[in-house]
Amino acid sequence: MVLLNTEEVCCNDHQVDVVAAACDMLGEKQLVRQVILEGLEIEEPPVDETEVAEKKAGIARLMAGYVQHLQHRSAFHLGYPLNLDYDFSPLAPFLNFSLNNAGDPFCKVNSSVHSRQFEVAVLHWFADFWEVQRDEYWGYITSGGTEGNLYGLLLGRELFPDGILYASYDSHYSVFKAAKMYRVKCIRIATTVSGEMNYADLKSRLLQNTNSPAIINANIGTTFKGAVDDIDQIISTLEKCGFQNRYYIHCDGALSGMMTPFMKQAPKVSFKKTIGSISVSGHKFMGCPMPCGVVITRLEHAKVLSTDVEYIASRDSTITGSRNGHAPIFLWYTLNKKGYKGILKEVQMCLGNARYLEVLLKQVGISASCATTSNIVVFERPKDEKFVCRWQLACEGNLAHIVVMPNVTFEKIIVFVEEFAKKRRDWYQDKGFNIPCLAVDIGKENCYCNLHAKKLRIHKM
Repeated sequence: MVLLNTEEVCCNDHQVDVVAAACDMLGEKQLVRQVILEGLEIEEPPVDETEVAEKKAGIARLMAGYVQHLQHRSAFHLGYPLNLDYDFSPLAPFLNFSLNNAGDPFCKVNSSVHSRQFEVAVLHWFADFWEVQRDEYWGYITSGGTEGNLYGLLLGRELFPDGILYASYDSHYSVFKAAKMYRVKCIRIATTVSGEMNYADLKSRLLQNTNSPAIINANIGTTFKGAVDDIDQIISTLEKCGFQNRYYIHCDGALSGMMTPFMKQAPKVSFKKTIGSISVSGHKFMGCPMPCGVVITRLEHAKVLSTDVEYIASRDSTITGSRNGHAPIFLWYTLNKKGYKGILKEVQMCLGNARYLEVLLKQVGISASCATTSNIVVFERPKDEKFVCRWQLACEGNLAHIVVMPNVTFEKIIVFVEEFAKKRRDWYQDKGFNIPCLAVDIGKENCYCNLHAKKLRIHKM
C-alpha cells in the first residue's frame, strides 16, 4: 500500500488508519493501493510573469522538501534489498545526455549516443565472474531482476517449446509471471524450512512428467529468506530422472548472485556446470540509483531470440527495445571503484552484521533466523503496522525480514532492536496479544514462543 504526500509516506496515524480500514472492507487478501497527491496535481503553466516566478519558486520548494523526505525515509529503509551506500555525483554530467542502448550490445548501430562500450566491459566482467569464455557467452544490461528472469525463462521455453517449468514456492513472483506470459505449464516445488528447494519433491515431480523437457528456475538467494538452491543437486536429480540433454536451468541471483561467489560455504554457480543463464540485479548489492541488472547466457542459446532490425541497424535480442544507457556507466563505475576486494569486504561485512542482528533479536526474546549464506534476517512480524511502515519492513504471513545491506550499520541495527523490544513490551500489556509460534516458518530451534522458549530455556521479557 502506497500513500504519498509531501510530508510522509505511510507513517502518520491518519494514513495507517485509512489503510487498516480499507483492508477491513476489502478483505485481508486484497491489496489496497491508495495514493494521495496533495499539491502535486499537474497544471498548465501560467501566463503572467509574476505567477510564473511564483510557480517556479513553489516547485523548487516542493522538490527540496521531497529530497528531505527521501533522505529521512532512506535512513529507515531496512526491509528491501537496496544498497544505498554510494556516491555517483561524479557521473552527474551524463544525465544531460539521452543514452539509449537499443538492440544487441555487441552490434554497431547508426546512433552514436549510447554506452555500448561500457555495457560490454561490464558484461565481460560478469562472464569472467561466472566462468564462461568471452567468445562463448551473450548477455545485456536489463531493467532489473525481473527482466533477467523473463529473458532466461523465455530462452528455456524457446529451446524446449514443450517443456515444463519447475520453480519452488519461494521463487520470486516474476518467475510465475513468466510462466503466465509464455503460457508454460508450471509446477511448484516444495521448500524446506530454510526456503531451499526440496530436491526429493523435485525428483517426484520430474518422474511424473518424464516425457516433457524440464525448465528449472534455481534460486541463488530466495526473495524472503535468502535460501540458495544447490545447482549440483538439481543437475544430479535431473540426470538421475533421465533428463540428460533435455533440461534448461535459469539461475535467479537477483541479490545473492553477487554475494555467493565470495562465500566458501555457498554452492558454486558457474557456467562450467550445465546451466543456461544467470541474472542479477544491479541496484541491489552493487548499488545504483536506477533499477538495472545483468543477464548472461550461452551464445548458442541467445541465437534463438535474435532478429535483425533494419530500423535500428542492429540485432534485436533483448526483451525491451530501448534500453537504459546510463545504467552501464553506473555499473562500470562501481565495479572499477570496488573491484573484487571491495565487494568481498562488503559481503563479509553484511554477513557479519546480519548475524549480529539475529543475535540481538534473540537476546530480547524475538524469534529470528538467518541462513549462513544470506544477509537476510527473518523474524516475528511486528503487530503494529505503523512500526512496520516506519522501518519499511517486508512481511509475509507471520514473518518480517530485514535485508542487511552495506548501508545498514551496527548503530542502525541497535536502534531498530531497541525500538522493537520497547514496542513489544507495550504490546504485552494488551491481553489479546500472543507471540506467534514460528516453528513451521523458521524451525523450532529459532522459535521463541511460549512453548519453544521454555524448551530452549530462554529467558523471556
